[in-house]
Amino acid sequence: MAREIFTDEHEAFRDTVRSFIEKEITPHHEQWERDGIVSREVWQAAGRQGLLGIEVPEEYGGGGNEDYRYYVVLNEEFAKANVHGPGFSVHNDINGAYLLKLCDEEQKKRWLPGYCSGDLITGIAMTEPQAGSDLQGIKTTAIKDGDEYVLNGSKTFISNGILADLVIVVAKTDPSAGAKGVSLLVVERGMEGFERGRNLDKVGMHAQDTAELFFDNVRVPKANLLGEEGMGFIYLMQNLARERLSIGATAVAAAESAFEQTLEYCKTREAFGRPIGRFQHNRFTLAEMKTEITVARSFTDDCIRKESKGELGAEEAAMLKYWNTELLKSVVDRCVQLHGGYGYMTEYPIAKAYQDVRIQTIFGGTTEIMKEIIGRSLGV
Repeated sequence: MAREIFTDEHEAFRDTVRSFIEKEITPHHEQWERDGIVSREVWQAAGRQGLLGIEVPEEYGGGGNEDYRYYVVLNEEFAKANVHGPGFSVHNDINGAYLLKLCDEEQKKRWLPGYCSGDLITGIAMTEPQAGSDLQGIKTTAIKDGDEYVLNGSKTFISNGILADLVIVVAKTDPSAGAKGVSLLVVERGMEGFERGRNLDKVGMHAQDTAELFFDNVRVPKANLLGEEGMGFIYLMQNLARERLSIGATAVAAAESAFEQTLEYCKTREAFGRPIGRFQHNRFTLAEMKTEITVARSFTDDCIRKESKGELGAEEAAMLKYWNTELLKSVVDRCVQLHGGYGYMTEYPIAKAYQDVRIQTIFGGTTEIMKEIIGRSLGV
């Protein structure tokens, strides 16, 4: 279907992203998969290409373009190429929103130039071993002591966790105040007591480093408080919609890519003297997937349009994240089936996609949490 949300400038940027992937990522991604981590050089290359901090004002080294659709283009092309190693979407779509909206002038000058150049890689530490999606159940504390906070606790499943130079940590600065006692602190590489655990061994997305983080009496200066003390939970709620849009938009792009690969396979792979796509069951399966993806694409582009205007609500973002990630999982499963035995062979991209997409319905808030958000908005 024709998409009306992009201009010629967006499509020119799409060509730039494709060239970057072809030159800087594709030749190295298999090695990164084996290593469980990408090189810092690819982050710096992305910075030189202007792929990081697109919305950050030029005075801090960014692109000065607040049009969210450029991030959508970037994420779509990475999804289509099935290259998940560089955690640019966490850096751009998620952490960038926090840094740009909440940093004071001193913090912007200190952090944003490196953020945009790729010299300062970022992560965000929400999830804890016992809390999962329950952000109000976090145990990490940051107790004020003079001009510092003393940070104690642990986090897990942190994307960019090994490489990150700056980590936005969700912690309780007032453990007795519930959600009103949550704040955001920026922890920097090298702070005493800040340790990284193992690079976690995941089912898929092996090239993207995902780590455990530990904080043992880390003394974080008040100058590293992000926004206002006690406002952390509100900041999280304000920014999670964009995170979920990013995941949902990436999911439908990945579904489109998996479908296109499978459609071509069904046109060329023969069984019983004819292409397998000509068997009615297979043709119906392809028709179902095409229809489902087209419907999801329409809703996704509407949400992108709203986000670009600052109008996307939490409920719509939850619907998009829930629907598109579940759809992606379903599409890839059917595509593997249509590939037959070859769909189970890792040299085929669809097998790699089968490993990588399983996390989509979990991170950024599980499908069950998305349904809870939607359900509460209905007044039931």
